[in-house]
Amino acid sequence: MEIEIGRGKSGRRAYGFDEIAIVPSRRTRDPEDIDISATIDRFKLDLPVLASAMDGVVDVAMATEMRRLGGLAVLNLEGIQTRYDNAGEMLEKIAGFSAKEATAKMQKIYSEPIKKELIIERVSQLKKNCNIVCASLTPQKVEKYYEAAIDAGLDILVIQVTVVSAEHVSKTREPLDLKRFIPECPVPVIVGGCASYASALHLMRTGAKGVLLGVGPGAACTTRQVLGIGVPQATAIADAAAARMRNLEETGNYSLVIADGGMRTGGDISKAIACGADIVMIGSPLSRAKEAPGKGYHWGMATFHPDLPRGTRIKTDVIGSLEEILVGPAFENDGTLNLCGALRTSMATCGYENIKDFQRTEVMVAPSIKTEGKLQQQQQRVGMGA
Repeated sequence: MEIEIGRGKSGRRAYGFDEIAIVPSRRTRDPEDIDISATIDRFKLDLPVLASAMDGVVDVAMATEMRRLGGLAVLNLEGIQTRYDNAGEMLEKIAGFSAKEATAKMQKIYSEPIKKELIIERVSQLKKNCNIVCASLTPQKVEKYYEAAIDAGLDILVIQVTVVSAEHVSKTREPLDLKRFIPECPVPVIVGGCASYASALHLMRTGAKGVLLGVGPGAACTTRQVLGIGVPQATAIADAAAARMRNLEETGNYSLVIADGGMRTGGDISKAIACGADIVMIGSPLSRAKEAPGKGYHWGMATFHPDLPRGTRIKTDVIGSLEEILVGPAFENDGTLNLCGALRTSMATCGYENIKDFQRTEVMVAPSIKTEGKLQQQQQRVGMGA
């Protein structure tokens, strides 16, 4: 629905996760009977969860544990792990910065050049520990480093930046041609981010196995404030799901919709899939794991940009093990633990046996879904009001 913003400008109404609710159907199932697995090309995930390629979330040890539990972590090949041999020491330093000095000091730390030998070393370490190795590069660095990563054992490449397009135009350099690169790449490629029907469709037409949906919703991201750019996640995902079906009709290729950011609880993840996502990518919820390298802190890949930072380091605190956060058991009632158990129960409550079926569930616009009847929780800062 178009809404008039002024005489010369109108816009669509868009919705975030807090403004919608999943509607139960006439059928229910046992949670134990629900299949929440997902596939990326020939690779199967028991949990439809990717850990974001952020330095406070993923290192080799965290990626190994993530894979053991059934999900998949994405290692940032342009981060601390590939700039420093002593990555752990650098992460300890970042955790010790005051809020006032964090951004400037992180800019200095990240000015250290990326080392190709460390890319090879980190990917090789992952290959020894995991049967699927996934890592990310920005479009500007892909052609420089991707071959070394693949030779070291990379199975899935993520090409990721705040906003990526299939038609980048530059007057100063030759941009990465995704339409040429992706079909020729010897491993499956996921690409993002984007936040609209048109941009998702064009990225899918490159042959990408998956498209990351989300511009600015992440807990540590400030893109929406710095640049004024972004689309609420529920609408962005639903638009991309429509693009996925058009691309499937046109090409016969199914490109995964991967919701990237804006999800804090099991309910958020359930809503993302109900809106059309096949897989979710999360960062801040996993940064709270004991195994996370950020020591209770979380920051995005644009936090340390040398000219225009579009992120901030946030304190997330440590609340439990990665296993407890992903698959339980939960000892908190706010939806931040046992995320995949919550997804499984949500699907069972609505009667859907697998993710593809759950994408057809009814969703309702519900602005009061988080406040209706919750006055005491809000006043006491417990449960949904915490």
